[in-house]
Amino acid sequence: MDRENGGKIIKSERGSFSGRMGYVLAVAGSAVGLGNIWRFPYLAAKYGGGMFLLAYLLLMLTFGYTLIVTETALGRMTKKSPVGAFGAFGKSLPFKLGGWVNAVIPMLIVPYYSVIGGWVAKYLFEYIKGNAQILAVDGYFSDFTLNAAGMEIWFLVFSVLVIVVILAGVEHGVEKVSKIMMPLLVILAIFVAIYSVTRPGAMEGVKYFLLPDFRHFSWMTVVAAMGQMFYSLSIAMGILYTYGSYIGKDVDIEQSTKQVEFFDTGIAMLAGLMIIPAVFAFSGGDTGTLQAGPSLMFITIPKVFASMGMGTLAGIMFFLMVFFAALTSAISLTETSVSTITDQFGLNRTAGCLLMGAIMVGLGSASALGFNVLDFVKPLGMSVLDFFDFLTNSVMMPVAALTTCVLALRVVGIKRIAEEVEVSSEFRRRKMYNFFIKYLAPVFLIIILLSSVANVVGWISL
Repeated sequence: MDRENGGKIIKSERGSFSGRMGYVLAVAGSAVGLGNIWRFPYLAAKYGGGMFLLAYLLLMLTFGYTLIVTETALGRMTKKSPVGAFGAFGKSLPFKLGGWVNAVIPMLIVPYYSVIGGWVAKYLFEYIKGNAQILAVDGYFSDFTLNAAGMEIWFLVFSVLVIVVILAGVEHGVEKVSKIMMPLLVILAIFVAIYSVTRPGAMEGVKYFLLPDFRHFSWMTVVAAMGQMFYSLSIAMGILYTYGSYIGKDVDIEQSTKQVEFFDTGIAMLAGLMIIPAVFAFSGGDTGTLQAGPSLMFITIPKVFASMGMGTLAGIMFFLMVFFAALTSAISLTETSVSTITDQFGLNRTAGCLLMGAIMVGLGSASALGFNVLDFVKPLGMSVLDFFDFLTNSVMMPVAALTTCVLALRVVGIKRIAEEVEVSSEFRRRKMYNFFIKYLAPVFLIIILLSSVANVVGWISL
């Protein structure tokens, strides 16, 4: 792709995937992340087990499908990352804002996400050293977060791994890593899930997670499932625009979306089977133990493994799997950011990677040190990491998805999007797609936005 900049023509070659499977595994790697491994199980436990799972599946197959297809089609149609994709349909301020809202989100997420990725790397390292019992000691995790040097070192280790992969390019970096890590992730998840469900007392947890009980249904079950589905599928992060721009007209968007749905849901269900039955067995069926949020992975699960036979091996497999999930998602977020930087500022890939690396180090260090050196910094009463999480997930992502809906409905037109999909797909779910993009998707997004903000300000409790 040629770009004119100050009278000079800059030659910039846009990356691409080698084919459909490379694209599917890369998108699945993006979707399968920490949200699947720890967020899905604790939300499922909190909001009715099987009822939450049922609500999530229905929403993923309808609302989630609609937004995945829309973003991917717009990316392939324009061959641009989010800012360029919006700009292809208009140069006025609303188009610029819509593109940049989608583009900035991954730039803000990947720094603090890499901090959590560093925690995962630290725990994997300790399990490999045979310190399963030490990790289960009360206060270990809080002591680690208070250690500024340790937090920063492990954050940087994880960040460097991400940047190295991105520097290698789309096909030889992002795609190759995804092709290796995604199958390994699935294999590890299956082994850990089997180990978990065969523990004494674990079957009650399996029943609670898989069998819907309408006595556990509430409106908040639906709201929580919507939020999880929204974040889990990498919607409104610019990733699907960017990866869509890397695929050719021969890639079946509808079939690829089905495969991404399958991967994402499969890993989320395996995560539920890994965590819920094990903690059920450990706690004697106390669902409150599962509702610990982020601390579930770093405090409760190590205690569960320490109480089991083969706890060290289980810990290594579990945290290796989580590490793969965290790394593939961080790579997708960073790739999207680098694509936006190179597209918009005419930089080559190496310069774009280095600039994004600097952003990661700056914002990520603030997030890592927000638990110790910078603990006096409390935006909205939150730690720096929690604030970035709230800003991106609860505010910016619903707004970004709304801008995509408006672009699809009012500017591009759903007929043109359908034509883009039908270049290589039968688009069997077209009627459902039209109904959701016209009527339900905007309403769902507004509900997510309002409920998330109301939860933070204390009006409701999610």
